[in-house]
Parts: sequence; structure tokens; C-alpha cells
Amino acid sequence: MSLPPGFLDELRTRASLSQVVGRKVMWDARKSNQGKGDMWAPCPFHQEKSASFHVDDRKGFYYCFGCHAKGDAISFVRETENVSFMEAVEILAGEAGMPMPERDPRAAEKADARKDLADVMELAVKWFRLQLRTGAASAAREYLERRGLNGEVCDRWEIGFAPDSWQGLWDALKGKDIADELIIGAGLAKPSTKGGKPYDTFRGRIMYPIRDARGRAIAFGGRAMDPDDKAKYLNSPETELFDKGRSLYNVKAARVAAGKGQPLLVAEGYMDVIALSEAGFQAAVAPLGTAVTENQLAMLWRISDEPIITLDGDTAGQRAALRLIDLALPLLEAGRSLRFAMMPEGQDPDDLLKSSGPAAVQGLLDAAQPMVQLLWSREVEGKNFDSPERKAALDKSLRDKIMLIKDPSIRSHYGQAIKDMRWQLFRAGSGTGGGGGTGGQRSAKPWGQPWGARPALGPSAGAKSSALANAADTHVTEHLREAVILAACISCPDVVEPFESGLESMACRNNDHRVLRDLVLRHAPDGAAMLRDQIERALGPDALENLLSQRHVAITPCIRKPGDTETTSMTIAEELAKLAAVRGLVDEVSDAVDDLSGEADEGVTWRLAEAARAADRAQRIGQEDKTEYVIADNGARLDRDEMARRQSMYDQIDFSKGGKKGP
Repeated sequence: MSLPPGFLDELRTRASLSQVVGRKVMWDARKSNQGKGDMWAPCPFHQEKSASFHVDDRKGFYYCFGCHAKGDAISFVRETENVSFMEAVEILAGEAGMPMPERDPRAAEKADARKDLADVMELAVKWFRLQLRTGAASAAREYLERRGLNGEVCDRWEIGFAPDSWQGLWDALKGKDIADELIIGAGLAKPSTKGGKPYDTFRGRIMYPIRDARGRAIAFGGRAMDPDDKAKYLNSPETELFDKGRSLYNVKAARVAAGKGQPLLVAEGYMDVIALSEAGFQAAVAPLGTAVTENQLAMLWRISDEPIITLDGDTAGQRAALRLIDLALPLLEAGRSLRFAMMPEGQDPDDLLKSSGPAAVQGLLDAAQPMVQLLWSREVEGKNFDSPERKAALDKSLRDKIMLIKDPSIRSHYGQAIKDMRWQLFRAGSGTGGGGGTGGQRSAKPWGQPWGARPALGPSAGAKSSALANAADTHVTEHLREAVILAACISCPDVVEPFESGLESMACRNNDHRVLRDLVLRHAPDGAAMLRDQIERALGPDALENLLSQRHVAITPCIRKPGDTETTSMTIAEELAKLAAVRGLVDEVSDAVDDLSGEADEGVTWRLAEAARAADRAQRIGQEDKTEYVIADNGARLDRDEMARRQSMYDQIDFSKGGKKGP
């Protein structure tokens, strides 16, 4: 809504800043000079004992010499009441007796109709509160007492009672000459389908008034006293005043409390909100009997950048939290998110407060999980990732969820956080529990009983010592190859992502290699500079230089030409393939040596032969002869490049003078 020129100037002139501020502070009589409009008080925006908050009533501005807060009457109302600009203008205009500008005649009519409905709702609030004091409400009062709500608390929350009669409220409002259409339009009564008198919407229920952000009564929530009632809780129908998906219980008081620094808590029901507020957690709200809607989420974020969802610890509460994640992901913005404090199983905030007190609730709030952690838990909890296919399914599910985030920066940070948690789950050597490691055990040997009944032959000492020597050589080779792979990844971290699975599977028996591998997996997306900085922090300033200066690393093409992504990718792929081939060879040789403790048969011989051929293939990876040859007249193969070099040399010689040609 746009305001006409001069409206705000007139409002600032007519609204006394000292009167507006005076509702929130205690003036210092010694420093203040009311006659000159020069007023001093302790600042309402930060805790202090001295009067450093100055109001210049004539100029209409305030300033705090402690926290440097400053502004005019509108900004003061916005900050202290935690309301929007237009809401602050409406509050000040109402106090100054200035009518708000009307948009158009129809808007004015609607505003008048809403005001009339709000007036009827206030009459209903008073009538329900009076009924709570009658003999018919004795059971309701006993119930409230059992829930810890005495008369003072009930008055504070304006709790009332709807008698179990068909036209109790209707007759009371008609006695005040309220029109039928207003009573029905406010959702307080329903027309009879049998042609009789309209009947009350709420009967035999404890009544909780629902107010909007401006404090107007817009609806009711009613709890049935009859345990057999099909609807335990019943809300008002939607009206001109009330839109369930755009309303929150206790929103006005919560907004004020959140503006003073209290965390905004989202509970499930009226009693949870009341219990939290009475225990000191006054910035508590609740959706009205349904899951949080997109509009309600927007309202929450207008109050606080990071509301804490305090849902019940039962299955329904957990499902509601998970649904809220899917709703919130596309709406995330920088600095705006949700945290989740799950109550103990079978308890809600009211139960926890009664059993363990406010300290227990505060402990859960302090330990509230960020949304990315709950997203991860939802995808992995109770699942086993003991196969590549299951791991791939997890990756796809998480990737699909992250892609819902529209903000590219937040999407990137979510991806990195998920990658860190994935590494913790699948870190090398973590075993099979919970899906770590390779996720499976080696199968039993497929070999059956040997032919014949020959006596068992033990392995010869030579066979064992040879196997140990080969194993030692293999470990050395693995170490060298790992050094090349890690150096290549560090020199060009942009190529790391396709090789993450292979990097995770590296044995890394050397501790420095293990640390480097983990840092590469976690920080490669952050770029080379960040990765090198993390390595220096973890292993010291010389670690990277020591790695790159090793002779077998320094001669690697991708190290000599840093930034060459194609060469680096080929190097990493080739070295990982060699590591995998050698690991397979070692496993087969180990099995064959173990089998020598039994009968030596053709199966063992065949497996050893295959192992030898595999070893030969592994050593030849990347070493194929790529030389181009030409066939000479005598049938000999000649290196084409070597012939070209020799021809070039011959062209430089002047044979007629017995020496080289001149320039």
C-alpha cells in the first residue's frame, strides 16, 4: 500500500516520540528536561544501568550512546514491537487519531466488515471466559488444573469454555443485537439444514482464542471435553478474518519476544505454546492443527532468520519435521534456515517441562540440529549401504534434494556438508556396520574338496617367504603410486570429483597419505589455494613440498605441467587402475598361499598361473609400446620419429665441403 505525500510527515508531527518511547522505558528524572523535550533513560535495546538513551522530542529522533541505536517513532515501534513498516504506521496512526488512507471504496468496505467481525469475536472471547467460571465448566477447570493452568494463567491466555448447548453463544450475541450474518460470518455459528435457528459452532469445549499479529481475535481453537468426540481439537472455519494456513497461534507475543532476542520456537499445539511461554520461552508459536504451510514459513522467517522446530518425539512429529524440510529447501536464502530440536520419544514440550523442567528444554534447544543434518539422517537412518548400487541410490536421492535449493551458494554449501558426512559414513576401513567401508565380506572359497584322498601338504618355506617378499614389494609400490595420485589431485583439484570413489578405496597405510587423501576429498571443491592451506594446517608447511619433491612424483607429467586437466585426469585414472589391479593380485595370491596348507591340486596351480598373468598385465598398464614404425626395404622396422630426427641432422651437413651447411 502506498501512502499519500505528506502523510508520514504529519504522522511524525502528531505522534509524540517521548510518549511512544515512554511506554517502554523509565525516564531518568535527573538528566531529563521535559520542558525542552530532552529525555534520557536506560536503553531498551541493550542491558545497561546508566541512562545513555537520548530522545529529542522536538526533532523526533532518538539515539543511544551505548549501542548506537537511532531512529524515529516509526523505527522505534518496528524494533520494539517487531512489526513491519506498515504495521508500525497503523499503530502510530491509531494512537494519533489519524485514519489510514483508503485504497479504494471496496477496500474500505472490506476493512469495515473485518472490523465488525473482529468486534463480534471480542464479544465471543468475553462470553467464553465468563462461562469458564460457571458450574457447567467444573470439569473443564479440573482438566486445566491438572495440566498446570490455574486461574491466573487462564486469564492471561484468555481461555474460556463453550457450554454443551446448541444456541448458548447465539442467544447471547443476539441479545446484544448482533446481526445474524456477522455471527455466522465470524464462524461462531452455522445455519441449520432443517430450517431451524442457527446453532453454535463450538459446544462442550475448552476455548483458546487465536489472535493475529495485530492482536485482533480472529478465530478459536476448541478442545473437546467428551473423550468420544470425533474431533479432539476443532478450529474456527475460514472467514474474512481467519485463514488457517496464514495464521499462527501466539504470533503477536512471540514476535515481541523474538525481537528482544529470544529464539523463535515452533511447537505443535496450544498447550505446548502456553507451557513454553509460562516457562520463560515466550517466543513460541504453533500452526493450527496442520503441517506448517509455505505462508506460515514465510511468517516465521519474517520474525526470525532461524526458527527452531520443537516437534513431538513421536512418529507423527518426526514425519511433520521431514515434510517441513521438503517445503523449506526451495525457499532457503543466505542466513535464513531452520533448526530442529526433537523431543524425547513419546513426549511433547509440555511433557518435558513437567518431567524435567526448563533446563532440559534449553538443553535440547542448544543442541538443535541444522536442517542439513536432519536431511542426511532421513536418507541414511536404518539403511545399509553394503553395495555400490545402494551407495549410488543414496547419492542420487541426496543430489535430487540438494537440487531443490535455488540459491547457488547455499546449494554449494549443502553439497559440501553432505560430502563431509558421506565421507564419515564411507571412510576407508570403517567396516560394514552402518554402511561403511566396502560394505561386504569376502565370499567363501568356491573350491570344493580335492580329488582323491591324498595326504595334506603344507606350504613350503620358500613359498611363504616369497609371498611375504612380494607383499612387501607391493606395499612399497602402493605407497609410490598413492603419492603420485595425491600429488596430481593437489596440483589440479578440479579433476578430483570423478575419482572420489577410487580415492576412498585407497589403503593409505602411511598416516600422512591418509590425512592428505581425506583433505583432498573434503576440500578439493574449494580450490587449490584452500586445499593447500588446509594441508599446511594439518601437516605443517613442509608436507606439500616433501610430497612434490619425491623423484617419482617430480617426473610425473602432470606435476611438471600443473593445471593440465587432461594429463592429470589420465594420470590419476591410470594409477588408480594399477592400484586396483595390484590389490586384486595380492588377494588372489594370499588365497592361493592359504590353500597350500591343504592338498595341492590343479585348482591352486591354475589360480597361481592366473595371478601371475594378472601381475604381468598390471605392470604393463600405461606401458604399451606406442611407437610408430616404418618398414625398410630389407624388412626391418624403423622408428618413424627417430628417422625424422636423423634426417633433420643430415640436412644440416654440407657434404660437398666436408662440414655443416652455412646459415
